[in-house]
Amino acid sequence: MARTAVRGRLNAPGGRRPQTPPLSWRTTTVAAVSDETPRVRTLRLEVPDWPGPSVGQQRAGQHVDIRLTADDGYQAERAYSIASAPGEPLALTVERLEDGEVSPYLTEELRPGDLLEVRGPIGGYFVWETGFGGPLLLAAGGSGIVPLRSILRHRSLSGSQVPVRLLYSSRSWEDVIYRTELDVPAEGVEVIHTLTRSQPPLWKGYARRVDAPMLAEVAWPAAEKPLAYVCGPTSFVESVAAGLVGLGYPAGRVRTERFGATGG
Repeated sequence: MARTAVRGRLNAPGGRRPQTPPLSWRTTTVAAVSDETPRVRTLRLEVPDWPGPSVGQQRAGQHVDIRLTADDGYQAERAYSIASAPGEPLALTVERLEDGEVSPYLTEELRPGDLLEVRGPIGGYFVWETGFGGPLLLAAGGSGIVPLRSILRHRSLSGSQVPVRLLYSSRSWEDVIYRTELDVPAEGVEVIHTLTRSQPPLWKGYARRVDAPMLAEVAWPAAEKPLAYVCGPTSFVESVAAGLVGLGYPAGRVRTERFGATGG
C-alpha cells in the first residue's frame, strides 16, 4: 500500500466519477522545488497555456498524471493531486517512497529547469467550487492534505466566506505538510491537528488516530448540512467516512479519495 501523494483512485461511496475526455500529454518545465518535510517536496511547474482550452478549467481537488521516460524507452506513470488552486501556477506535492519508481526521482533528483510530461487536470468527483457552499469539513491523513490544500487556497482566492474545519492526522509534528501555511489559516478556517506517534513537549492537541469521539467533537453538526471531503490511506478514509455517516452525515455529502497500491 503506497502512502504518498501518488493516488490509486477508487470510486467513492455515493456516486461514480464523471468520465473525462481524452487528454494530451504536455511537456512542462520545473520552475521551483521546495521541501515541506524531510520526505515531502512541492514542485512548481510551468505549463504552457495551463489549463488550456482543450482541457477545461482546473477545479480544486483534481489531479494530474505524470510520465517519466528512461533512456531505454521505459515509461512510468503516476497520478498526483494538484496542490495549487485554480488560477495559480501548477504545483504538485510528492512524498518519497524508498522503493518507489517515480517519487524518489521527483523528490531528490529533479531540479529547476528539468522537464516533465503532464496530463490533466483530471477528475470531477473530489472537487469543490464556491457554489457548492458549506460549511466544509476537511479530513486529511498524511499527504491526503494535498488536494484539501487546493480547496483551501481556492476558497481564500475566490473570497468565499464558507466556514471550514480541517482535521489533519500526522505521525509527528515534523511530518505535518504545509505546516507554516496551516499555522496561519485564513479567516473562517479552523485547523485541528492530531499526532498519532509522537508529540512535541507541551502538546495540547489530539494524540491518537481519528476515532468516533474525536469526530463527534470536531465535525460540524449534521443539522447544518455540511459537506465533507476525506483524503488519505484507505483505512483512514473508511474509518472517517463511516464515522461521519454515523453522526448523521448523508453518504452523498461525504466525498472521499483514498491512496492505493501504486508503486510510488
